[in-house]
Amino acid sequence: MATTQSFSKAALRQFTGTTTWYRHGLIRDVLFTEGAQHVAEAAGAFWLLDEIAFAQHYERPVAAESFQHWELQVNPDHTALLTCDDGNGRVVFSKSIPYSDFPLDEISLYFTNHVILLPSEY
Repeated sequence: MATTQSFSKAALRQFTGTTTWYRHGLIRDVLFTEGAQHVAEAAGAFWLLDEIAFAQHYERPVAAESFQHWELQVNPDHTALLTCDDGNGRVVFSKSIPYSDFPLDEISLYFTNHVILLPSEY
């Protein structure tokens, strides 16, 4: 069960590097940092890491980008939009999420060198 008490934009800024690497359970060549692990655990958002990891194998435009900026935008009606761009604003993937209980209105993650990380960890 997710605990959102310690989950905030301010709490995410504390992650500035990682000493522990986590391996995705299904897409074994994808790793993620302590900050991304915190997002998954504290916000109940393992599904978000799954979306990023799966896209590396099943979405060719995504896999073609060596640096990816992922953004989740949550609407007041709890629908959401997940997008991936090339770091320069050119969107290469987007997916509508019919329902999300993600506790923030938005979050950004990066994917590079087979690693999912928070922008503050880059």
